[in-house]
Amino acid sequence: MRRHLHPLRHAWHWLGAQTLVRRGRDLELMHRAMGFATLALVTLAPLLIVIAAADPLGRGGFAAWLADGMGLSGRSARVLAEIISPPREVVGTTSVWGVVALAVFGIPFGGSVQTGYERTWSVPPGPWHRIWRQAVWLCVLTAYLYQEVLTRDALYGPERITLSLATGVVFFWWGQRFLLGGQVRWRHLLPGALATMTGLIGLRAFSYFVFTPLIVENAISYGTVGVVLVVESWLIGVGFVIFGGAMFGRWLFDHHGHRFTADLPPRTGTEPPGRGG
Repeated sequence: MRRHLHPLRHAWHWLGAQTLVRRGRDLELMHRAMGFATLALVTLAPLLIVIAAADPLGRGGFAAWLADGMGLSGRSARVLAEIISPPREVVGTTSVWGVVALAVFGIPFGGSVQTGYERTWSVPPGPWHRIWRQAVWLCVLTAYLYQEVLTRDALYGPERITLSLATGVVFFWWGQRFLLGGQVRWRHLLPGALATMTGLIGLRAFSYFVFTPLIVENAISYGTVGVVLVVESWLIGVGFVIFGGAMFGRWLFDHHGHRFTADLPPRTGTEPPGRGG
């Protein structure tokens, strides 16, 4: 028995999987994912609802954005639209100060992602005046989500899949670099962007097979609350993938990219290599 387990232990050690598990605990991955979901629901969702209601192209509103991201179709998508879609009059009843308040309260959402990336790469947190980076990242995120829905009816099959993959990798690649203030090199961040998109593809498949029937069942059993709970669970998965993808990219670079390790950012509280006394 030991003879058969030895190759498995050797492979586990070679992969450095125990380090990945430990980093997940240190990063409090699930806790951060739950915080991401809460902030997304109470700050990002209202902002996207206002933007979707003001969309001159009328691409189905916020519910269409959400259904597309979750991979819903048929009855489950209709149930989601019936419960979540706000009236078009939401723009007329939303004051300028209301939009500003939504944008201001959306900043902590970007801040939570920025903090997660900083913890992942062990870089010092940016000064308070870098809050503009969180605002810009939030605007680009909104534009990214909008173009995803915009291309839903314009492109089909391989063309849309290729465009979605390309724009997703570019967004998460740029997002890490931008929120980290350029403290980590581009090539170091690419594995994390690829891992994030891979995780989102897996989450979409999971959502299609699990959340699609669950939304209908919860709508019948619990009403609006049941649907919101499903959406919140999906958002937790999105947060887990975003932070976990960046963490996986850092782990992959540390353990299997040794020829680049001289360029890694120093850990917080330590001197960069070659600068010591």
